[in-house]
Amino acid sequence: MNYMYLSSRGAVLSLLIVASIFVVFASAEIEAQEKLVSARSIGFEETTIIEFENSKSSTSDIDTIRMWLGSDFTFKSFKTEKGWTGKKTPQGVIVFSTSSPLKAGDVVKFGIKTDKPKPGINWKALEKDEQIGTGKTLVGDSTSFEPVEDDSLKENSGILKDSIFRLIPEKPNVGSSMRVTGNNFGTDQVLTFYIGDNLLESFRTDDKGYFVISSKVPENQNVGRVDFVLKDQQGNEKSISIRIDESQDRMASTKEIPLTIGGIPLVVHRGENVTVSGTALPGGTVTATVLNEEGEVENTIAIPVDLQGNWKYSTLVPADAPYGKRTAEITDGQETISRSWSIESSKTIEITPIKIKFEPGETVTYNGTASPNKELEIVVEDPQGNEVHSEIINVGSSGEISFQFPTDFSSPQGTYSLIATQDGSTEIVLIGLGELPQVQLIVKMDKLNYAAGEIAKAEIQGPTSSTITLLVIDPSDKPKFSEAVILGPDGQKTFDLDLTGYPSGVYTIVLTRGNAQADDVFSVGLQIGSGPIKILTTKQNYQSGESILILGNTSPNVLLTLELINTDGEIVKTKETFTNKDGLFSENSFRVPTDTEFGTWSIKARSGANFATIEIDVVGNVEEGLVVTVQSIEQTTQGKTVNIKGFGARVNQPVVIQIFDQDGTEIAEITARSTAAGNFVIPWIIPKDIAPGNYTINASDPVDEAETSFVIE
Repeated sequence: MNYMYLSSRGAVLSLLIVASIFVVFASAEIEAQEKLVSARSIGFEETTIIEFENSKSSTSDIDTIRMWLGSDFTFKSFKTEKGWTGKKTPQGVIVFSTSSPLKAGDVVKFGIKTDKPKPGINWKALEKDEQIGTGKTLVGDSTSFEPVEDDSLKENSGILKDSIFRLIPEKPNVGSSMRVTGNNFGTDQVLTFYIGDNLLESFRTDDKGYFVISSKVPENQNVGRVDFVLKDQQGNEKSISIRIDESQDRMASTKEIPLTIGGIPLVVHRGENVTVSGTALPGGTVTATVLNEEGEVENTIAIPVDLQGNWKYSTLVPADAPYGKRTAEITDGQETISRSWSIESSKTIEITPIKIKFEPGETVTYNGTASPNKELEIVVEDPQGNEVHSEIINVGSSGEISFQFPTDFSSPQGTYSLIATQDGSTEIVLIGLGELPQVQLIVKMDKLNYAAGEIAKAEIQGPTSSTITLLVIDPSDKPKFSEAVILGPDGQKTFDLDLTGYPSGVYTIVLTRGNAQADDVFSVGLQIGSGPIKILTTKQNYQSGESILILGNTSPNVLLTLELINTDGEIVKTKETFTNKDGLFSENSFRVPTDTEFGTWSIKARSGANFATIEIDVVGNVEEGLVVTVQSIEQTTQGKTVNIKGFGARVNQPVVIQIFDQDGTEIAEITARSTAAGNFVIPWIIPKDIAPGNYTINASDPVDEAETSFVIE
């Protein structure tokens, strides 16, 4: 018996020891968190000021603070310091947030008002949704506390303790007009006016906290008691409850209510919400039959009519709805009316491929429309994001466009992206090569460089109606801005990025959704005008269709323009770029056109008055054999000289150059020697007494020969 008693005592003692150890460690963990973030509060009656300090030893920045009360207390209102915003959730939690996080050693204050004095305030401090501190503060007394006069708190509430408003007349009827007046509200604050849950008006108070507005009780408002509610942007409310009576017009016979329809716009766009409404026999049903241009039925909709004879219908125009005219025939069983509208594109650029899946070796063809009489830039990227085709299209007066790019059997299979830009508008189109296209996460900025404070536009494409995370990385590779973005039903979104407060430099915009990621770069405040510029390419000879990698350096953080120029001096492609903080730049979007002339091309880099130029050789494929061209005709000290250039010759072999006049008579013969790469260059001085006309050059090595012609003026 004693053994059992001792055993029981031992077991209880062990449990007490374990419990005490748990409490010690739990308390230590909470204490460690509270040391990073401290909070203290003082109160007067129902008003409390709570102060949070981010510890000087903290390595985290506070961007969000959540507060909640026990079950016996309720928040009535709140105030914030400048730069912070607050929102009260339906669960009774106040969430304070800022775009300028609280650094180590900094302090922030909030004012709150509760239904009873001395609440226990639970709080949690976070950085990007990660908890860095939590705790609970008990309010201390302050006999001299003046909450409204606290200089650290800025009044940004629209609805205050003494705010009042009234309706004129005091008891409006259904469908009647009224005036709403208010006093003692926050100055220059946005308020919204509701009847029940229905928004009636949105307005701003004047510099004395006063307002007067006109409004109307909706025709479809049910009779009975209802709350008229004013709300501010902080979630505070002020309401009055009034009984709404039936209007005299509503007491008329229901037989007098005709079938009507309103709210149908003449033009709607894909992805738009459209709301139509009207009247009909009370308690009945309105049936709408939608017909396409061919008179075929697309849809039939039954809409109930309430007891006051009102009906309403809202719908979302599908992202793939065919363009064209639609007609709706609406009937309540006694009357029938019809209305028409058109579904049109809201885009200035509309491009579609002739099919969405192509096979390697096929030519990909697109048709579409764009703004007439303007240039349209086309860029095509392969599944790895490499640019494989680009061109500038001069759109005609009709606005219609058609273009294509070739593929071969060795082209990578997967999803190809076409990016078309014109006057700041961007269109992104996907096709599949060897497989159906997959939804891609894509972001493209509307231009490369922006002024400080400008609104940058990011064109985004991804899964339909999906939520993605948008992040901006600053020149120091630190996060500058973050926001969740919801794409439209067509999978697209134009995001406006406010660059106010962005210092000069190069930024990266990054999109993420799950494992998918996309990015683009842009700059803020960069200027043209650099020091000396150096550029080079990774090799000298390029074949048609081959990509060109351009490298260079100059002053850091400056804008440059790169140009690819053909043998006739025509600019084939222009691209803006910028140097990084080390003065380096690289560009791999240049490509030799597939259908072009061989010879010496040039690449020019310029920034303000500074520029640099290098030359490259555009040569034929190895299978083409010997090729000869006239590189240039220039005046030298020895006379007018033709510079003859060739490639594809047998390596390290003599190449005989013969020159014939327009009658086929040989007038000169010279010999060049090919290099280890099969190239050769040789000048020919034109005789002073030679007659103007067309001349022919014939080049031959031990195996091949080639010809070209030139004109002497």
